[in-house]
Amino acid sequence: MKLTINGDVKEIKDGIVLSELLVIEDVEQPDMVSVQLNDEFLIKDTYATTTLKEGDEINFLYFMGGGA
Repeated sequence: MKLTINGDVKEIKDGIVLSELLVIEDVEQPDMVSVQLNDEFLIKDTYATTTLKEGDEINFLYFMGGGA
């Protein structure tokens, strides 16, 4: 199936859940990433039960702290 991941269209096997995609995409610090699926932020507890489907748009977002 085709998914758009951080703006890039990629071919990914059918029937995977979001937690598997984090591994496939080698997401750094998966505990520190927020995931947006089709413009909706997901709760981390749902990653293992959220099955992805053809045409989904996924964004991995890292929030950075900082300041002076």
